[in-house]
Amino acid sequence: MWRLTPIEDKHLVRALKGIDRTPHPATSNEAFFLKLLALSPASVRAYLQAKAALANGMLTLLQREQIALAVAEINGSNYCVATHEQAARHAGLGDKEILSARNASASDPNTAAMLHFVQAVVLQRGEVSDTDFSTVKNAGFAEAEIIEILTNVILNGFTNYFNLLARTDLGQLLERPDGTARLAAKTMPACSCAQ
Repeated sequence: MWRLTPIEDKHLVRALKGIDRTPHPATSNEAFFLKLLALSPASVRAYLQAKAALANGMLTLLQREQIALAVAEINGSNYCVATHEQAARHAGLGDKEILSARNASASDPNTAAMLHFVQAVVLQRGEVSDTDFSTVKNAGFAEAEIIEILTNVILNGFTNYFNLLARTDLGQLLERPDGTARLAAKTMPACSCAQ
């Protein structure tokens, strides 16, 4: 059972009033997360404004979802993994690409370099080696893009930690009160991502 009590829809609408919500693949899982986060109006506003700013940045939606999957897997946030699997499918990633991203890898060399860098940032808490930094830079990522990668890591780390702290339970979200399934979310098996 989660530790926090979600706010009602009408209170969520009030908390989100005036916030630029740049279109992104919203999922019912994310809507529930927002109902928990909106217990702190300042926190939900900060999250949504940061997410909107990054949506208008240099990284593509696919890159942002791949980063989110890698970070959620490393941090052990099953709720975020499931949410980002759903969003990644909506954005056009297939099952194999999603599983690769969860393992911080990809068949495309540039994406693989980005995800290896993401993994290094998370596991080494920002203290990446010169080799890790050079690898992502040599893969064609400009310094501004590297900063955006870091910002995406931090924003996703926040959502991972929040959902771990709140004990957001995906199983309860997938069930209606009558016991039938609410979502057809398909979660893949755990990855072998180094922790």
